[in-house]
Amino acid sequence: MRLAICSWSLQATSPADLVEKVRATGIPRVQLRLDDVAEDPAWADAPAALREGGVELVSGMMQTRGEDYSTLDTIRVTGGLLPDEHWEHNRDTAARVADLAAGLGLPSVSLHAGFLPHDAADAADHPLTRRTGAVADLFADRGLDLLLETGQEDAATLDRFLDAADRPNLFLNFDPANMILYGMGDPLAALRTLLPRVKQAHAKDAVPAAEPGTWGTEVPVGEGAVDWAAFLEILRGGGYDGELILEREAGDARVDDLRAGAAELRPLMRPA
Repeated sequence: MRLAICSWSLQATSPADLVEKVRATGIPRVQLRLDDVAEDPAWADAPAALREGGVELVSGMMQTRGEDYSTLDTIRVTGGLLPDEHWEHNRDTAARVADLAAGLGLPSVSLHAGFLPHDAADAADHPLTRRTGAVADLFADRGLDLLLETGQEDAATLDRFLDAADRPNLFLNFDPANMILYGMGDPLAALRTLLPRVKQAHAKDAVPAAEPGTWGTEVPVGEGAVDWAAFLEILRGGGYDGELILEREAGDARVDDLRAGAAELRPLMRPA
């Protein structure tokens, strides 16, 4: 396992700023948000700038249009591939992102598909199942994996959904903090269940919500409820040898928090 950084964690204002902040973390590997690169001319040179700056690109990420994370209720309605008003745009963006990722030689792209159907009988013919399958096919046509990020559902629901979508290139980006933030169960138990489907893992931490139906709180790695020693041991036991990608989506000291998270994880990543 090697450490990497989520590019969006650094809140960079330009490709040059992103390179500078990545260097400041001391971790020269990045999962790069690709929808901005594909659609915003100001970010078109980001992959070249990173590589010229000695930063390795390990995978991509795509964010869908219209997501509103204000509350659990708003993201349930607006998240991922489900909103009809954004489906055509998101499908077309996925095709551009897949072309870009293939051109960059990346193995995979992750995204939040949205709140998955919790009823097993409903999953096979649910619009989100069909749309996720269609996007996975776009990536398969370019030789890429599509990784769904965990968190908005429990492990059993996600397992059933992947069976219903039934695509050989559809896997998981496992984020333990998201399960805590959404109140979707023990991330260690979920990882054991889902491990055969995990192709990438995020290192993000959180504490549970004080009241049901509200957000948990994201905190720097090492300050939350994730048992990182146990988390890494489960990954190792399953033969996982991909990146462990640090993500920070809150706070005003992102570089410092990522550096501290890396310091927390590095001793635990060494084989016993």
